[in-house]
Amino acid sequence: MSNQINLPRILQIGAKASQEVGNILRVLNYNNPIIITDNIMVKLGYTKKIQETLKLSGINSDVDVFEDTMPEPTAESIQLGVEKVKSGNYDCIIALGGGSPMDSAKAISILGKYGGIMRDYKFPRIVSEPGIPIIAIPTTAGTGSEVTRFTIISDEKTDEKMLCVGLAFMPTAALVDYELSLSVPKRTTADTGIDALTHAMEAYVSKKANPYSDAQAIEAMKLLAPNLRDVYNDGSNRKAREAMMLGATLAGIAFSNASVALVHGMSRPIGAFYHVPHGLSNAMLLPSVTEYSIPAATKRYADCARAMGVASIGDDDKVANTKLLSELSALNEELNVPTLKEFGIDKKDFMNKLEIMAEQAIASGSPGNNPRVPSNMEIIDIYKLLW
Repeated sequence: MSNQINLPRILQIGAKASQEVGNILRVLNYNNPIIITDNIMVKLGYTKKIQETLKLSGINSDVDVFEDTMPEPTAESIQLGVEKVKSGNYDCIIALGGGSPMDSAKAISILGKYGGIMRDYKFPRIVSEPGIPIIAIPTTAGTGSEVTRFTIISDEKTDEKMLCVGLAFMPTAALVDYELSLSVPKRTTADTGIDALTHAMEAYVSKKANPYSDAQAIEAMKLLAPNLRDVYNDGSNRKAREAMMLGATLAGIAFSNASVALVHGMSRPIGAFYHVPHGLSNAMLLPSVTEYSIPAATKRYADCARAMGVASIGDDDKVANTKLLSELSALNEELNVPTLKEFGIDKKDFMNKLEIMAEQAIASGSPGNNPRVPSNMEIIDIYKLLW
């Protein structure tokens, strides 16, 4: 059996990688980019620095910028960006920021070229037609969106996070510059870091795992787990930031080529209905879902524990998995991951939405990749544990 592996054409990794953007555009023969980002990147001066770099490379210094992307993007929030792209003659998009600007840019790339609405491109449709090429420059060590064939856009009318899949959403180039993550706030550092760790773990235990994705996932866990607490406690730790950034990219490669599983399937409805940041809802779910799933993938989860450094080679699988569950709970406690109650969600409202949340989780397709595939009722039972 063979496996298809999908990657950006160009991966530039390391300090100052973002400053190669002009040279990369020239190599790819793109001359009229638009930068899609958010106002935080503008305020931090990152957008201006990209514009200056482009100018030095002989590309117009007056590169257009769309800075109105929103956290947890919705079909409505990207519409102004779609209209701006349609009104210009752009030959590529530079996506600058965390997961939300990159996901927004991917959606805008397709809608700006082909029209329609985002729901037209929702999974199970596989979107293969090429959109406007994307040069992705991540600023957080988390989503891995710079190397994935996915984007997630919420439908604000139905409170559903729509998973969109296909090569259309794979960036043409990714510039992974850990120095851009040095300014990331503590809470965001924790949430995006656990998101990346979840990507690596789920890719490794996924029913779609393959030897290539396994290698990326294991290496990602080796980088992420030992450094997550360090970057949370000291955001200026350059060595830890570099490890986290590379680990997040490797985790992105792993899950893009193996898929995520139950944590992500259950996480999206929490984010859609209650606006819990994606990484944070993953963190809330990871211990419970892991405990539920271990019986169906005992060795695989034990491998995760060893890669993360919480179990030794001498530990048998049962001991390794006990240590893994203890570590996931300890990590949430040390990184101040709140419960649903502590986040401020109304219990009665949450309990009333359990059935539709379970339905949306199943419909996303991700739970079907889990080593232990749950029923709707089992998903509801796990949701109840989060309270």
